[in-house]
Amino acid sequence: METNFFSRLAQMDINSKLMLTIAKATPTTMVVSIFIENDCCGDKAKNLIIPFNLTATAEELDEQFFRHIKKPLQKADGLLSNMENFLKQLEIAEANSAMEKQKTDKEKKENDAKKRKYDEAWLKAETLEKEGKYKEAWTALPKVSDYPENEKAIRAKQEVYERQFASNLFTVEPEQETGTEVPALEEAEHMNNEEE
Repeated sequence: METNFFSRLAQMDINSKLMLTIAKATPTTMVVSIFIENDCCGDKAKNLIIPFNLTATAEELDEQFFRHIKKPLQKADGLLSNMENFLKQLEIAEANSAMEKQKTDKEKKENDAKKRKYDEAWLKAETLEKEGKYKEAWTALPKVSDYPENEKAIRAKQEVYERQFASNLFTVEPEQETGTEVPALEEAEHMNNEEE
């Protein structure tokens, strides 16, 4: 006896497992129960899919079995595959979300550290300014290359300090007298007295 049962089953292109149970219901009819299962699908909703049952005579099953089971089995297989794909994509999304969160946390920490360094440098410059150390204050200011977003404020503060230490460059403080000038003057007077 030649049959094409398995060839026709393969043509249905179902990726899940099919479990067939065949039992005699009455002396003339049979019950064929088909349970579809996909082990790769981790969604518990797959357990809600019940077996597909056909009750018919042997002749009816021979003639119409595949016509009756094709659409329901393909639909159930598609549902299980979609559940599986959904869960995989969900895992990927969760992983990406965790990676994105780590990336965001890392960026936040870096930005916080950068802001802290900026604030510390600014505070140090202002402290030096209060002490009248304008050159040191200018040097202590945050660098524009490190903080381009604060360029305007840094440049303005640099100009303030430059005006202060530029005026100090041209302000000549009187030199303290040392005892050396007086003897030289006295010596010159002494030489004048000898000539007379």
